Amino acid sequence: MSDETEYTDEAPGWDAINEALRPIYGDREPYHVGTVIPYALGGPNPIHGISAYKNDEPRPHWHFVTYGLSELWQKESTDPKVSGYGFELTLRTVCKPKDKRPPNWALNFLQNLGRYVFTTGNTFGAGHTLPLNGPIKSGGDTLIHAASFAPDPQLPPISTPNGRVEFLQIVGLTMDELEAISSWNASAFLKLRGRDDPFLLTDLDRTSWMRDPRFAAAVARRSKKDGSSCEWLSLILECEVKNREIEVRVQTIAVDCLSRRLLGRLPYGRELTLNGDEATVVFRPGKKSSVRIVEGAVTITLRDADLVEFAALLEPHVGKYPIPGLKNVILEVVRTEIKDQKGRVVEIIE
Repeated sequence: MSDETEYTDEAPGWDAINEALRPIYGDREPYHVGTVIPYALGGPNPIHGISAYKNDEPRPHWHFVTYGLSELWQKESTDPKVSGYGFELTLRTVCKPKDKRPPNWALNFLQNLGRYVFTTGNTFGAGHTLPLNGPIKSGGDTLIHAASFAPDPQLPPISTPNGRVEFLQIVGLTMDELEAISSWNASAFLKLRGRDDPFLLTDLDRTSWMRDPRFAAAVARRSKKDGSSCEWLSLILECEVKNREIEVRVQTIAVDCLSRRLLGRLPYGRELTLNGDEATVVFRPGKKSSVRIVEGAVTITLRDADLVEFAALLEPHVGKYPIPGLKNVILEVVRTEIKDQKGRVVEIIE
């Protein structure tokens, strides 16, 4: 989106969002927070405004809606069918019935996501997941350390004079829920959860949904049936080719996830790509196990029997694990070193 937006009294995109909210909240005035200095003029917040509506159904919560990821004023982007980035963000956070003001952490969180989109140009979509590298409420005591995105259950996509806009609701997740999704499919996971929680509320005080035996069993059953939709893993990865021997190195912390992803992808006829800063390794299914190197990327093909044997042997402990069916191809597990902001090692996982 352009940094030269002309702000006028006519804001057809903004009006279209208001009209989409009218069937839900009527003429009720929301709690609204706007930017003092526009982002295009050097302001710190890229989202022009955030409205929060108190919603009592199915339990009291704040319903946040952003204004600014789509084109609110004149049309600037070249695609006539899509307004700006094509979406606005929503978020539903559990609150107490007597609460008068929405929590500041949620407003800050939405602006941070907007800043990410404007800075990188990367967009979000239904089914995307995002580890937050800490609690969703900065400094808060909560298990919600990740997020996924789903269509807002009350706000279908709209057509505006500037193009189409969809409303993506952020859903707070625990890390074990994120891991369960990585072995299956985010949209299917959230749809399953929506049977008990149709508005997919973000509750900072909740425990993991995976502690519900019925829900966890359904996730495990569907994961086994459907496999994983996750095509790649980004991790600390090294690959060395020396004297006809190939060594792929990963840290201990990544092993369990790697094993689950391999079993959730290859038996279903799907590849899994491991991406590191200086190495790429692709695991793919095949009738015969083999390995090849093309332009520096290593492709490892595994037949089902060798894959199952490899997954059974692989452990999150330092050591070298030969890959069955392949000569001189080894996956080496090295210790995980967790460092602070100054690069000092603060924890070692063997």
